[in-house]
Amino acid sequence: MKQIAATNDFVVKFANVNGSGSASANGLFAKVILRMGVPVAARNIFPSNIQGLPTWYEVRLSEAGWLGRRGGVDLMVAMNPQTWDADVKSIEPGGYLLYDSSKPLPAGKFRDDITIIGAPLTELIAGAFTNPRERQLFKNICYIGVLAQLLDLDFEAVKQRLNEEFKGKDKLIQPNLRAFELGRAYAEENLPTIGLKVRKADKVGDRIFVEGNEACGLGAVYGGATFCAWYPITPSTSLAEGFQKHCTALRTDADGKARYAIVQAEDEIASIGMVMGAGWAGARAFTCTSGPGISLMNEFIGFSYYAEIPGVIFDVQRGGPSTGMPTRTQQSDLLLAAYASHGDTKHPMLFPANPTECFEMAADAFDMADFFQTTVFVMLDLDIGMQEWLTEPFKWDEKRTLNRGKVLTAEELEAGKEFGRYLDVDGDAVPYRTYPGTHPTKGSYFTRGSSHDRYARYSEKGEDYVDGMNRLLRKWETMKGKLPQPARRDAKRRTPDGVIYFGSTAPAMDEALAALEAEGVHLDAMRLRAFPFPDEVFDFIRAHEQVFVIEQNRDAQLKSLLVNEGGVHPARLVSVLHYDGTPITARFITKEIAEKLRAGQAAALPERAK
Repeated sequence: MKQIAATNDFVVKFANVNGSGSASANGLFAKVILRMGVPVAARNIFPSNIQGLPTWYEVRLSEAGWLGRRGGVDLMVAMNPQTWDADVKSIEPGGYLLYDSSKPLPAGKFRDDITIIGAPLTELIAGAFTNPRERQLFKNICYIGVLAQLLDLDFEAVKQRLNEEFKGKDKLIQPNLRAFELGRAYAEENLPTIGLKVRKADKVGDRIFVEGNEACGLGAVYGGATFCAWYPITPSTSLAEGFQKHCTALRTDADGKARYAIVQAEDEIASIGMVMGAGWAGARAFTCTSGPGISLMNEFIGFSYYAEIPGVIFDVQRGGPSTGMPTRTQQSDLLLAAYASHGDTKHPMLFPANPTECFEMAADAFDMADFFQTTVFVMLDLDIGMQEWLTEPFKWDEKRTLNRGKVLTAEELEAGKEFGRYLDVDGDAVPYRTYPGTHPTKGSYFTRGSSHDRYARYSEKGEDYVDGMNRLLRKWETMKGKLPQPARRDAKRRTPDGVIYFGSTAPAMDEALAALEAEGVHLDAMRLRAFPFPDEVFDFIRAHEQVFVIEQNRDAQLKSLLVNEGGVHPARLVSVLHYDGTPITARFITKEIAEKLRAGQAAALPERAK
């Protein structure tokens, strides 16, 4: 049997039980490798319960810097009997299986084409600790010790991380070090060397390891947000918690007075209603939720669109429909967010591809909401939101000021400047507004969700309604040049085929493009960063015979948006769809595109010959 041999380029997967305390040990493993200068992509795949169901933690080492999921497992740490068969099956031929050999297993539980590594973890820990909970927890650190010896991890880095992890809890440091050393010493004395190794590198640089939700929470603070109303829902809860943490540090006066407000509302309807009220009053306000929450918020979202009230919604997408898969990732809320509410509505969406863009787009969203006087969606998903990513440090221009948009002051009103709440004064379809209480007699208007004329007066005249709705469409056109523009990547040589993708698909897509180029398949690529789509997107589609659209949902929602908004013939767009709840992999994309190209080229030969 030929063993896999690789240095700084392999995948380790941990199979555990939720609530067993494995998360901190597995995270420690990833962070030690980062400290050794080797980039990692770590993903926690967890169930929607508190304890007892299977959970996995996948760590991909890639000195080349690939941060998407590769697919396949080179070393499986199998600690969950419930998922044993599937876990063993997922190992690549020539790979490795590390398991707790305290109790013997029948030969049929193993495979002949992988290397079996047994370590009596339960016995080792039972001999050193008496407390049942400690035995459960320290078994996790014990297998990290085994891995440290097998993979040549830096022991000092492990000790440093343990000290940092349990800072202020000194009584936990020594027991953890003891459990770690039990595993390391056993591996040194009893286990053979394997073909997977970690060597110090210098490929991490100054990049940081952070969740997208945390980045959005900080971005909201820098973007001037002072009010958050939310209702807990996976996978968005940590965004509100991140905002609160950073507000505590950055929006609290020396006397302890908070310069922000965070309300956990009774439900999603109440939370978006509070955001609308705060936005009307002039505060920068947001809520964070997921698909089920957006469903409940629809009426208020339509109110924001028609009454033209600014607000920001962070939609951390998960598997649907209904309750769906609360702790799995998808990109399945695009149509829901783009056209949320009844009647004719359209809402801008931002598509961050990593936590750095989460930070930047979170801040930008509040400028956009204020300027365009509407709800702006920041479309994350669980993969970006709840996973830690290696990403560029956040940067902020200290000279930057908040763009409050077209807000009339008391002085301007006093000077006789004409005010009509829904007047298109500048030709960009964006009207002027006032904050409540700006002037005692001028600039006041009723905010209502019913039909109105240019001066905010209630009207059911058809011409007034059409006038307002058409101006909103013109405002939509103005947005196209003001939102983040697509990121373009040209192939090394001209190709008749292109590819469009967005959001968390980007890391796997970047690797897939490189793999396809190595096989002689060259594709022009465009990453979408916002909706509405600028004209450049449709120029890109027209410039190619066919364009692959990569997305993580069943119904090709991005393709539907492209067809609907740009009048694109559906046959020009070829869908590559992934929606099993796990993050898309480079291998999946490469295989799907290669197969579709072969099939498409065979079918198109007679036509191209003409």
